[in-house]
Amino acid sequence: MKKIKWVFSEIVAMYSTKTSYFSKKRVESGIAFTIAQGGMILFFLEKYQTLSMGEVILWATTEFAVSGYILNKIQTQKKDVHKNDQ
Repeated sequence: MKKIKWVFSEIVAMYSTKTSYFSKKRVESGIAFTIAQGGMILFFLEKYQTLSMGEVILWATTEFAVSGYILNKIQTQKKDVHKNDQ
């Protein structure tokens, strides 16, 4: 229970002027990624029986593009943070 309270207090601090353990950009990127992945998976589950092989390949390409973009953004943010710390 103590850890749950800590997480909530850090989330509140993240959206205030206080310093927080969590990065606001990373949390928001993670939420956006989760929503995008959820939408893609729901689309696939709904349409997989009628998709052609080309459409499945396009779907998989989009999945990798979204994942790559998000990972690239996170790595760029990490590099920026490390440069600012020095």
